[in-house]
Amino acid sequence: MYREEVYKEMKEMLGLVPSFFKSVPDNTLNLEWELFKKIQIEKGVIPNKYRELIGLGISAVSKCQYCTLFHTEMAKLEGATDAEIEEAVHYAKASAGWSAYVNGLQVDYDTFKNEIGKVVKHVKKQGMSKAA
Repeated sequence: MYREEVYKEMKEMLGLVPSFFKSVPDNTLNLEWELFKKIQIEKGVIPNKYRELIGLGISAVSKCQYCTLFHTEMAKLEGATDAEIEEAVHYAKASAGWSAYVNGLQVDYDTFKNEIGKVVKHVKKQGMSKAA
């Protein structure tokens, strides 16, 4: 697809051509647009609301204000509540914090892996998981 055709499709789907797409070179514009549609717009195995909440968590941890705004607004568009948005960000904060802690302390990976296996087995045995 040529730039004009991609822009026309963007305008039909989004109401405008986002300026960040205008800097994409001609030889990759169609590829980037197709990937963007596939990942950000089309339905997938994970419902769009949850994909956007995942994107929001990643954006919050990577501290990208552009992506944080994008994924917050897309999550709302997909029906996410303020409480779901806060929980996604809080979960990302906790996950990133624990990652920094166990990596920083260089906790033994094999011990960690063994303990997680025991936790999963216990939780399943107790019937506390959906996979039980």
